[in-house]
Amino acid sequence: MEERIKELQEKLNRYNHEYHVLDNPSVPDSEYDKLLHELIELEAQHPEHKSNTSPTVRVGGEVQSKFEKTAHDTPMLSLSNAFGSADLRSFDRRVREMVGEADYMCELKIDGLAVSLKYENGRFVQGTTRGDGTVGEDITVNLRTIRAIPLTIDSPLSFEVRGEAYMPKASFERLNAEREKNDEGLFQNPRNAAAGSLRQLDPKLASQRYLSIFLYSVNDLRELDASAQSEALDKLDQEGFKTNQERRLVGSIDEVIEYIEYWADRRKALDYDIDGIVIKVNDIRKQDTMGFTAKSPRWAIAYKFPAEEVVTDLLDIELTVGRTGVITPTAILSPVKVAGTTVSRASLHNHEMIEEKDIRINDRVVIRKAGDIIPEVLHPILEERKGQAVYEAPITCPVCNHETVKLEDEVAIRCINPSCPAQLVEGMIYFVSREAMNIDGLGEKVIRQLYDAGLIKDVSDIYGLTRDDLLPLERMGEKKVRNLLAAIEASKHNPLSRLLVGLGIRFIGSKASGQIAQEFGSMEAVMKQPEARFIEIPEIGEKIARSIVTYTSHPDFKRLVEKLSDFGVNMTEGASKPDSKTFGGMTFVLTGKLARLTRDEAKQMIENAGGNVTGSVSSNTDVVVAGEAAGSKLEKAQSLDVSVWSEDEFIEKLGQ
Repeated sequence: MEERIKELQEKLNRYNHEYHVLDNPSVPDSEYDKLLHELIELEAQHPEHKSNTSPTVRVGGEVQSKFEKTAHDTPMLSLSNAFGSADLRSFDRRVREMVGEADYMCELKIDGLAVSLKYENGRFVQGTTRGDGTVGEDITVNLRTIRAIPLTIDSPLSFEVRGEAYMPKASFERLNAEREKNDEGLFQNPRNAAAGSLRQLDPKLASQRYLSIFLYSVNDLRELDASAQSEALDKLDQEGFKTNQERRLVGSIDEVIEYIEYWADRRKALDYDIDGIVIKVNDIRKQDTMGFTAKSPRWAIAYKFPAEEVVTDLLDIELTVGRTGVITPTAILSPVKVAGTTVSRASLHNHEMIEEKDIRINDRVVIRKAGDIIPEVLHPILEERKGQAVYEAPITCPVCNHETVKLEDEVAIRCINPSCPAQLVEGMIYFVSREAMNIDGLGEKVIRQLYDAGLIKDVSDIYGLTRDDLLPLERMGEKKVRNLLAAIEASKHNPLSRLLVGLGIRFIGSKASGQIAQEFGSMEAVMKQPEARFIEIPEIGEKIARSIVTYTSHPDFKRLVEKLSDFGVNMTEGASKPDSKTFGGMTFVLTGKLARLTRDEAKQMIENAGGNVTGSVSSNTDVVVAGEAAGSKLEKAQSLDVSVWSEDEFIEKLGQ
């Protein structure tokens, strides 16, 4: 039986390579499926003969609770960009000044998700996202489902190979067709779909998305005994990796530009998206001589294709008021397809830009996606204008009708009415957001519902909400109310830095809030400091210091902080602990996928309430909190008659 299992594993790995890398299958799909089904059954009967390089891992395994962070052996740096021939010739000039004449390897820039694959003795052992370039997320289980990634290679190499995981256009169209059929939201483009698929905690979902990959580098090319990028790619081909075959080795920058022009006209015919061309000095010794900046290699550059531009009608200009009072104009467009998605709204940035470009309602306009992501209006087509009136910037707020102002050093037009409903609501939405107080269940719709019902007028009112306030509201059942009140209660114990973010002090984001909270420790101390004291903190300049002092010295701010404090909201940087010992002395085990909390958040909540968390179930365990796809730990808890709570029950009991 062991021999048959090994025979099937080897056959299926070979068929995978033929189909997904060589694009030259030797057997029909029906034969492959029949053999795979046989292997799955045999491995289920004889699990001791299954390995993590078996083809059956391609169909997905156990659901993950989260992705662990992992450091790259060498940083995954980004590339500097070129946007025209002048940038390319400047790059070529720098290369020749440093290393003399050089050949260039030109490669298609795949629009996907950069990943790193680690092999030990020829076996794939770990795969990670790029992350911040130094630390990424371990998504090994999902990368194993990509059939173009070899799980084993013939040579016993130990190295890190890097590439771009992507979703072919055919897979993207099939996925969106299925989602539309199931009334699910559609992905905007293949890149977002690929990234979303690889970050699924359930690898079975990733396996159903039919992703692929192109490998383009090794963290140390000498591990392949290669002296040039072109040679390294050829050797990756020989080892069974999938590299992009449209690459071209050229001898001059003029040939680089010819290659770019060739693909600018033909890229739409590819079965995958590209957003540019990567140009690398081919010789490794010359790469070593040129070296790196802090962010990117000096020997490589990425040429970005110009964004696609299309023409449509500007039907109206919509005004929205943000939490700081800025009135933002947005173009309402006749729907049009741009860079693969349908666009009906586009940024107009600010009113000065509208005036400068002379954009008017009912104009024919040219739009594009900035960075292939955010739609923006470039300019009107003046020859098609038919007497439209000049657009005038608002002199009153579109929400509260208060007079608007334009500060001397800003392009923004603002409503400065502190009672403006739009600002109050937007401020409260920001206060409860994940970046700030992170109150689960209090999203934008619920905040607007509470405001419209007259239950909240500022953020402190959130902490005065009761069961009797909430139950009469639409779509507010008993269970939802209990969970919401528990989440509000839990947020009281956040550290000061989160509260500072949530209060929306202008120019103060999470980084500055963290620095200020660490420096002074309490809200009381923060409110006593002069501007000069804040400026002493690294990266806190005059503008931020002035904003902090202006806000914290205002009587309305002081009253708000006093109300929050009276409701028991923590005012110090150390996260406070509940006074009660709800779970005092109890031992918990967390298992399965939690929907509303991360494992770390649940663990912290248990410890704050006096309990402790262990990794395994025993007769000493008091409670198992079981999420989706809970496995053997749940079964053991049931066999030992240990109490099992759902996530909702856990949050409810914590609230009590």
